[in-house]
Amino acid sequence: MVDYQQKKHYSIDDLIEIVKLLRGEGGCPWDREQTHESIRSDFIEETCEAIEAIDLKDTELLREELGDVLLQVVFHCRIEEENGTFRFDDVCDEICKKLIIRHPHVFGDVLADTTDQVLKNWDAIKMKTKGQETYTDTLNSVAKSLPALMRAQKVGKRAMRAGMDFRSAEDAVACISAEKAELDKAVANKDQENIEEEIGDLLFSCVNAARHLGVNAELALKASTEKFIKRFAITEELTSADNIDMKDLSIEELDKYWDKAKLIINSEGTKND
Repeated sequence: MVDYQQKKHYSIDDLIEIVKLLRGEGGCPWDREQTHESIRSDFIEETCEAIEAIDLKDTELLREELGDVLLQVVFHCRIEEENGTFRFDDVCDEICKKLIIRHPHVFGDVLADTTDQVLKNWDAIKMKTKGQETYTDTLNSVAKSLPALMRAQKVGKRAMRAGMDFRSAEDAVACISAEKAELDKAVANKDQENIEEEIGDLLFSCVNAARHLGVNAELALKASTEKFIKRFAITEELTSADNIDMKDLSIEELDKYWDKAKLIINSEGTKND
């Protein structure tokens, strides 16, 4: 048992100390065994849960989930402090300096009265401070660990700043048909390697179209997935009401129930309107 005085209210300093105790002699065996790599997925999971709390507009849940995210940050910092590289204070110091440098219109004498001016200055400062000398450098700097749709949209946006983009939303949408035709050809040829490539190109073209139409591709796909689940659930309810197991039906028979489910959802939407 470690020597620690419990309190009614804790601060960031307490969190840092608690993590230190958990990782230290007499602490928790599990916590002491963890590495950056072993808890990497935990960081992703906690971040996603915080995002879900935002989507749910649940303030209490958000407070809890932000605490879990903060714990991940402190934990990773503690691992590096043990390695003699940096501490939590160093992380705070670096982000504060970055914010000041990238907001010269607030902390300096640069004029930026609009969001567009702010973003333009931000990008220029970011390129300079990160040693990015070419537009390609800015594309390569987009984290490969991002969800694929999110990364594709961000890469497309940065390419746009270099002038590499469709002339209009209509051109971007037309590209979807062109990529679909190439996929059809690959499928007809039963060229599996090319099929994978063409599906990727088709998805990328959809992301570009979404960007031009002012749509967040990641959120759009999320909404469509939720819509599919809702419609699937109603379809299963309808088949169960007829004492039928979904998997015993042909796809043609399932489609009839699927269409009924769509009508139910549409009618519910009309009532809500």
